[in-house]
Amino acid sequence: MDVLVVGTGAIGGYYGGRLAQAGARVSVVARSDYEVVAEEGIRIESPAGDFHFRPHRVVRTAAAFGGFPDVLLVGLKVLKEIRTADLIRDAVGPTTAVLLIQNGVDIEGPVADAFPKNEILSGLAFICVHRTAPGKVLHQDYGRLVLGRYPGGPSETAQRLAEMFRRAGVPCEVTEDVVTARWQKLVWNAPFNPMSVLCGGASTQDMLGHEDTTRLVRAVMEEVCAVAAATGHPLPTDVVDRMIADTRTMTPYKTSMLLDFEAGRPMEVEAIVGNAVRIARSHHVPVPHMETLYALLSGLKGRA
Repeated sequence: MDVLVVGTGAIGGYYGGRLAQAGARVSVVARSDYEVVAEEGIRIESPAGDFHFRPHRVVRTAAAFGGFPDVLLVGLKVLKEIRTADLIRDAVGPTTAVLLIQNGVDIEGPVADAFPKNEILSGLAFICVHRTAPGKVLHQDYGRLVLGRYPGGPSETAQRLAEMFRRAGVPCEVTEDVVTARWQKLVWNAPFNPMSVLCGGASTQDMLGHEDTTRLVRAVMEEVCAVAAATGHPLPTDVVDRMIADTRTMTPYKTSMLLDFEAGRPMEVEAIVGNAVRIARSHHVPVPHMETLYALLSGLKGRA
């Protein structure tokens, strides 16, 4: 399998490296860290064992790849200023499948609209991982993937990718309802990402270490479940209790939104909170806690 990874940050570096371990021929589009990745590759520190990922090719743009991969894996942030479809267009051939491993809900539309004849796969990464420096990725905990065809249905490509990820030690499942899976992941992201920033740099352990913040986490999670149900994607009745319990046992973790804020980078406010709030409004579902988080984060975006 020929794979081109666009974005050599935490997600692209980690999962691209795992596919290479499984035997895929993995090339990368590296922008800000091109020189380091081209010369040294990507080093991943992981509790499952450190490893060194040397891409087959390292290019600055999709056009420079000069061909069409079987799978184009997008690990970019979901931000207004990043036009994913434009960045990948020159490497999307007639049979290329596009895999979006990104945060948020309702994020696939622009790519699906740009490439209506291509298979669009959506991926959810349940992982604690971040880029510590150019060409360096720290994997702290978890790593499970959920893949599915967007907007739904079976996918042989997703099955092949899942087999390869599992071969490299990455738990990976395939779903025929990836939109519901996205809502389920948002149950975690919607409270913990915004609150980590608004609580002054709190880790997951910090947020669950106080009764009031734990109560807010639960309230936001329940709002996400209500919106998901209103859109025809009901979630398991125990999802809130299960996610809180699982988070209590995980390694204390700084969320991706907090790391972006501390580094002065744009935050994925719209993908993680804004889209959900707008969908709630369109379905007349009250989400006062999410509305408050969204308003506060919107006031911080100009400072990030």
